[in-house]
Amino acid sequence: MLPKTGFVFVTGIAITLTYDDLSFQKNATQSTEAWYYDLYKADNAVDRNITTCMRTEPIGGASPDKTVWWKVDLGGVHNIYSVNILFRSYDEYESRQRGRFAGFSLYISNSGDTSNLDNSSLCYKDGPQLPPLNFTTNCIKSGRYVIFYNERLDNVGYPASFVTLNVYTELCEVQVNGCVRSDVYGSNCNESCPTNCKYNTCDIENGTCVSCEAGWRGRTCNTKCSDGLYGVNCTQQCSGHCRDNTVCDHVTGRCDMGCATGWSGSLCNKICEDWTFGNDCINNCSGNCLDDSPCNKQTGYCEGGCKPGYTNALCNKRCVQSFGEGCRYPCSKHCLNKTCNESNGNCLYGCEMGFYGDKCDKDICSHLKTEQNPMSSVWIYIGAVCFGINILVVIIFIVCLWGLYTNRLSISIKTRSCAKSEHYAEAVVTPDDNSHYQELSVSGGGNPYLNTTFN
Repeated sequence: MLPKTGFVFVTGIAITLTYDDLSFQKNATQSTEAWYYDLYKADNAVDRNITTCMRTEPIGGASPDKTVWWKVDLGGVHNIYSVNILFRSYDEYESRQRGRFAGFSLYISNSGDTSNLDNSSLCYKDGPQLPPLNFTTNCIKSGRYVIFYNERLDNVGYPASFVTLNVYTELCEVQVNGCVRSDVYGSNCNESCPTNCKYNTCDIENGTCVSCEAGWRGRTCNTKCSDGLYGVNCTQQCSGHCRDNTVCDHVTGRCDMGCATGWSGSLCNKICEDWTFGNDCINNCSGNCLDDSPCNKQTGYCEGGCKPGYTNALCNKRCVQSFGEGCRYPCSKHCLNKTCNESNGNCLYGCEMGFYGDKCDKDICSHLKTEQNPMSSVWIYIGAVCFGINILVVIIFIVCLWGLYTNRLSISIKTRSCAKSEHYAEAVVTPDDNSHYQELSVSGGGNPYLNTTFN
């Protein structure tokens, strides 16, 4: 037969409480189940029927079980005001039942983990006095799970009033009172919690935040973290490497304007990798630092100097008409276009006439005059041969001109002769028996000449 306290319990809830019943018909579980499970299942404690109770296997004494737990899942994180428990009572066995009930604890949890209750929030710890079988305690916390826990450990001294053998746990009703909505407080659950309360929950009586969201502090979480601090409870420090010395975001710790030179990452807490520099490390070094050393991560300067052929602080400017480290050496003035290799000074396009060598710094004439070596003999020989060849070419040229001239002269004479002969007929001599001549005889007294005429 159930005691009258059970009726008072139910009536009390109906009459005096204005908070919401958060545990009614919610999912409940327990550590062990009695063999007649259907009669004593975990959900019996939240059905709002005081005639049905949950029951576990006993703990303590010779029982293999030394601890027991029962929990209810509220279905979400809620603001809790109080917990009411109706422990089963039997006529004439009230003291025994209170002794079994004694020493229990109530925990509020967001995870429901019963293997490590240290991660849960302790709401109530019983003792050393025996608890009433109709028990109520304020439990102003927020959470999703309400856990009932008890133990009878070996080699632990308990008060004489505690039952330590065959400790059965029998919960007829467990009622968790609070607000169904997690973001409200007050006896009528009609006041909104402050905006920056963690999980958007607050003290169900006065609305103060149990804890704050990252970046906020104060009883109502309406004060930003001080400059240079961020995160939960404002315990984390900004990196100090935000661009232009701006402060980081008080919630995330990020540098909204970017990172200072030499730093990268969302929190600007990573130094630039080698070969990068500048704000957020977005610039690449020139790659022309002396000995392939990395540049300064803030400025990009090659602090040890430049490779031969490059100049200025960043070593990104090639030498012009100069070469070597720092472009300190001018190209040879005998290089064509005054242009040479920026590293070693060798002329890129050859030498002016009269000079030779990689750097066009050797004078051919001076070399021939001053150096007496096989190479100079070769040059003398080459000069003589060249001179002889030139003379021979001139002679051949003159001969050719003379031959051409005489050939043209002969052709001219022949041409004129042919032109003259056209005015004369070819003379033909016809033999004639009649001689034009008479034999002359010279007489003694006569004239030896005769007057002759052409006919």
